[in-house]
Amino acid sequence: MSKLPKHILVIRLSAMGDVAMTVPVIRALVQQYPEVKVTILTRGFFKPFFRDLPSVNIFPVEVKGKHKGVLGMYKLSKELKKLGIDAVADLHNVLRSNILKYFFFGKPFIQIDKGRSEKKTLVSGELFQQLKTTHQRYVDVFKTLGYSLDLSNPSFPNRIVLNEKTQELIGVGSKKRIGIAPFAAHEGKMYPLNLMKVVIETLSKDYKVILFGGGAKEVDILNNLERDFENVINVAGKLSLDEELDVISNLDIMLSMDSGNAHIAAMLGIKVITIWGVTHPFAGFAPFNQSKDYALLPDRNQFPEIPTSIYGNKYPEDYKEASGNISPETIVKKIRSIF
Repeated sequence: MSKLPKHILVIRLSAMGDVAMTVPVIRALVQQYPEVKVTILTRGFFKPFFRDLPSVNIFPVEVKGKHKGVLGMYKLSKELKKLGIDAVADLHNVLRSNILKYFFFGKPFIQIDKGRSEKKTLVSGELFQQLKTTHQRYVDVFKTLGYSLDLSNPSFPNRIVLNEKTQELIGVGSKKRIGIAPFAAHEGKMYPLNLMKVVIETLSKDYKVILFGGGAKEVDILNNLERDFENVINVAGKLSLDEELDVISNLDIMLSMDSGNAHIAAMLGIKVITIWGVTHPFAGFAPFNQSKDYALLPDRNQFPEIPTSIYGNKYPEDYKEASGNISPETIVKKIRSIF
């Protein structure tokens, strides 16, 4: 590109984990090119993810309100054009962003290559090797716009001093803090709850365990776990997203499924142990800047069709609890080895 764009619109509307994965890349962009102006088009709910990047502006999209449908996208494009956008980095590449592309005709509009064909061969079993990471796919978009990024030496925000309410909730003390996020969007990605209970019980004897989740059903389960064990605190449903991020920034380790909480902790520079079920890190969705041996995987000799899908939504019935192949002892041992 002959002239570098001065003001880039970055599109990533959802999901939570994918938006969190943009954060280390955007941080690298504004640190390595402080002169560039960045506006991120995303759901307003995700604004706290970018709170330590004061030079980054968030433009909240209302896909169920005024920006709904083609007419809504047209209205949105008119609002965005008033900002003086020079180029668009589409890190989502979905129908909505493709409609926006039409309205931004004449402006550089670079879209992520999701690698669908390679992912198809990975799921079909034709190929079993590491694919390009999602973070690298994001980087490639900015490279096409003329901004080469180096993610090899990332920086992260400092731990946040907890406010009185949050401190009261999680308590003080010298025990190491382990966050545990036991849920995922699909059952095939979740560690069986009876086994997770063993992990929580064992860890709570030596560490403070803080539970994360969302939705009424999940909150009930987590509240029961909090009642059952000492040194276990459930924060789900009790804090704003801002406050949850504050707590996560004060963890020593996050234990998560292949899900949003893994990516949120990673974007804050926290060590993340991930438990994988029917999905696999080879698809490119491992949390940012984590050691490969922090990913705990089922035995593929017993479950040779893994990954059965990219998002964990398709799997044979007998693979539903594939992650249960990883023993609670293995998980606890991995966490202890990091401490």
